[in-house]
Amino acid sequence: MTELSPYDSAEFLDSDEAVAEYLAAAIEEGDAALFRRALGVAARARGMTQIARETGLSRESLYRALSDDGNPSLDTALRVLNALNVRLSASVAASR
Repeated sequence: MTELSPYDSAEFLDSDEAVAEYLAAAIEEGDAALFRRALGVAARARGMTQIARETGLSRESLYRALSDDGNPSLDTALRVLNALNVRLSASVAASR
């Protein structure tokens, strides 16, 4: 019998570019919960302690905000994105 280990996306987010592409793909889906989860995975990949230090937020509040039941404020999300060295931008949506 083959033993499988759990898949963790955080293991593959080893560069700023990988993090930016991962988050961009989550945003493209248009699902706020998916983006929140992706932001949490990216933060975990960098290290919650480091992200907490750079954002000025506690690790506990970051874990809570980025959890499956969390609802981070825009301020928190922007702080985390800044700590991840990722910029959020807007563009015109494709015609419907």
